Amino acid sequence: MEHARLSRLRTLMRERKLEALFVTGAHNRRYISGFTGSSGYLLITDEKAYLLTDFRYTSQAPEQAKHFEVVEHKPKVTETLKDLLKACGIEQLGFEQQHVTYASYVAYAADLQGVRLVPTDSLVEELRMIKDESELAVMREAAELADRTYAHVLTTLKPGITESDVALTIEFFMRQHGAASVSFETIVASGERSALPHGKASDRVLQAGEFVKLDFGAYYKGYCSDITRTVMLGKPTAKHREIYDIVLEAQLNALAHMKPGMTGKEADALARDVIKKHGYGERFGHSTGHGLGMEVHEGPRLSSQSETVLAPGMTVTVEPGIYLPGFGGVRIEDDVVVTNEGVQRLTQSTKDFIIID
Repeated sequence: MEHARLSRLRTLMRERKLEALFVTGAHNRRYISGFTGSSGYLLITDEKAYLLTDFRYTSQAPEQAKHFEVVEHKPKVTETLKDLLKACGIEQLGFEQQHVTYASYVAYAADLQGVRLVPTDSLVEELRMIKDESELAVMREAAELADRTYAHVLTTLKPGITESDVALTIEFFMRQHGAASVSFETIVASGERSALPHGKASDRVLQAGEFVKLDFGAYYKGYCSDITRTVMLGKPTAKHREIYDIVLEAQLNALAHMKPGMTGKEADALARDVIKKHGYGERFGHSTGHGLGMEVHEGPRLSSQSETVLAPGMTVTVEPGIYLPGFGGVRIEDDVVVTNEGVQRLTQSTKDFIIID
């Protein structure tokens, strides 16, 4: 698995005329090498692949990074890096500009004099956008855990408990059933707070006659799930039903018509145009979705600005919403994988308008 990824990265490096690449992003390091430790760097040339790490991981690293030569680096990693570059005859080094601070860049430039530093833009992230079958298998499990969590939390929702109580129930259930952690800080937003797109759980007490928006995900075997459902406590008003039905219509339209070859901008419009048609376009201010994988937010984006072309194997969220300040809001979100024909849902939870008396 890692060998195939390394080969694909080297192809990209040759296309960009890079002699070598220094990988410092943690998720990129794990994706290419398989190494799960908390500290390490990759140096990749056309012929060599090194994993530089410290004493804590010199036993673990060779077991996980099968296609890499593991090197215990000196206290100052650039000393070891300089030695390896010299041994390989490397005069030009690509670095990940999204993962290198300016302070680190200055240090690299000072310590690696004679080597030309070349900023690179999302080389490994470009590879990560297309999931292989092993990744999709894990993501299906992560999504299934999110579905089970939703089914469980529905049995606990009632007026009188706090949003924080609900978040704790969600997070405990996921951890109890195999999640290493949450994908992101759990969102539980009720009543007027449900109009906050990212209303993290508070001490507000749930009350009858209001929306409860639940947005959460499991970080499972190195991959994320991300699901949102909005339910009703007590009897809904006509306005509650109206905005729920519009958001559901928008989401279903996107799921039905998304396909490979479409840009992120075109996919975004599938949901956005439905909400605009009903007069709530100004109340849908975020993108329709985002890439999902080792990180909860990665490429591609489904937004009005995205020209990225969707391709089979990409995994994204589809999550339109309407948010009415002082009243409440609805978001409905699923994780999907782009297929040759369209998209396939990973999360399977019901999207019926659930009313909890």
